[in-house]
Amino acid sequence: MQAFAQLLDRLSLEPRRLAKEALLVRYFSETPDPDRGYALAALTGGLTFKHAKPAMLRALISERTDPVLFGLSYDFVGDMSETIALMWPRPEDAGLTDAPSLSEIVERLSTSGKSEVPGQVAGWLDSLDDTGRWALLKLITGGLRVGVSARLAKTSIAKQGDLSVNQVEEVWHGLKPPYETLFAWVEGRAGPPETEDPAPFRPVMLAHPLDAEKDLQSLDAGTFAVEWKWDGIRVQAASGLAKSGPVKRLFSRTGDDISRAFPDVMDILDFNAAIDGELLIRGEDGVVRPFSDLQKRLNRKTAGPKLIKEYPAAIRVYDLLVLEGEDLRDRPFRERRQKLEVFVQELDHPGIDLSPMVEAASWDDIAAARSEPGTLLPQDDADAVEGLMLKRWDAPYVTGRPKGLWYKWKREPRLIDAVLMYAQRGHGKRSSFYSDYTFGVWRPAADGDELVPVGKAYFGFTDEELREIDRFVRKNTINRFGPVSEVAHGKDHGLVLEIAFEGLNRSTRHKSGVAMRFPRVSRLRWDKPAAEADWLETLETMLPSLEKAG
Repeated sequence: MQAFAQLLDRLSLEPRRLAKEALLVRYFSETPDPDRGYALAALTGGLTFKHAKPAMLRALISERTDPVLFGLSYDFVGDMSETIALMWPRPEDAGLTDAPSLSEIVERLSTSGKSEVPGQVAGWLDSLDDTGRWALLKLITGGLRVGVSARLAKTSIAKQGDLSVNQVEEVWHGLKPPYETLFAWVEGRAGPPETEDPAPFRPVMLAHPLDAEKDLQSLDAGTFAVEWKWDGIRVQAASGLAKSGPVKRLFSRTGDDISRAFPDVMDILDFNAAIDGELLIRGEDGVVRPFSDLQKRLNRKTAGPKLIKEYPAAIRVYDLLVLEGEDLRDRPFRERRQKLEVFVQELDHPGIDLSPMVEAASWDDIAAARSEPGTLLPQDDADAVEGLMLKRWDAPYVTGRPKGLWYKWKREPRLIDAVLMYAQRGHGKRSSFYSDYTFGVWRPAADGDELVPVGKAYFGFTDEELREIDRFVRKNTINRFGPVSEVAHGKDHGLVLEIAFEGLNRSTRHKSGVAMRFPRVSRLRWDKPAAEADWLETLETMLPSLEKAG
């Protein structure tokens, strides 16, 4: 456990990607099985412990320290694992030689009953130093936050041998911790892990953002297929036949199996293929519903009949990866598209439709379609478009983000000027700064104009701007609600933030009645009086036509 703790500690302090990769490569090469496999699972989000939850950890520390002191400390530090690790009263007679191994911790947490886990965790915390306690708590809560993506972890595994990260990802979803067959393969001690899964996840192909000033001068518009970029979530649907019968799965773009949450989609996967597309909510009239409707189906383990009826899910498909057992990914996009059109036509199901191509022969035509999709699509569908995808006609389907093959050209973000109303400290490296901001716009009220919150943002600003906002918050805090500081805001006083966002939907959960998609701070408007910030009616005019009609 100590080696894993030291790894997490060094990763959390190392900002450089290549240096993080080197730390991982060294750890996986020096650490024996099964500890390194469980470390890999922790870094890739592959570990969950049924009976070890944050509430249990709070109860343990409350039994050993003043709960009020813990609450104040947690508010200041901003990270529960770090707060408990620092406040834990380690017994004087505890020795570090009693510290458990990582595999022992994982295996016991996975097999112990609910009543046993608190005592086990307390005993481990007693036997570890500050860093070890912090790492243990991060392991339990699943919030490592050390700047390591799943792909970076897999890249470091591939570098244990002569493999590419794409090869590792191809077999990844047929494996389980502690991944001993994977390590044997990458180290050349065995062949590839065997899997007979007829519906595995195929790692997705990703696009580079288009730099209009540079790329439009160097790229030939005629070499690219142009598609709409839909405002849903990327999914992969796979179905095949195993010895035991049909196997169907719906994956997120990162390979998470979300099948149970979308039984209405699973019912229509009656084919032997793997398709790539966008998960959307569509009404009986075929109109794409706002993203806020899709959010009602996301992050749920299951979906009941009422939810399915009110928010029916569908796939708008744009690529065909496998057909009748034949892998098509090495074929050019033009050929895959032709096969896809035939596939969707023969499938003939309203729950899976074909994403239409954009008929545009020049960059001027493409730019016009991006700016005004309503000129080529029904307005309701145009509201669900967030930009364009450009795909080379001759491009194979390549895992990762290869250069020059796929580009995404999103529509310009919408902008409003809002007033900072509330602030909260961040987590991890930002725990000492007020970095989470709630902002509002003006609306008429019975006793005069008032600011009403319309969103939260916690990125988009530079480190220097973060320090400037933090100073403003500290000097202008007028009230506190637990960890939240109310910042002075009114017609004659307040900080105006220019907020960029991707979309807007009606929301009954927000006082303002609207909800933003991907809001971020675009710039600080020190020059603008708070009285000149935008009004709620300005946002309401931006609502999709379907929401306005409702």
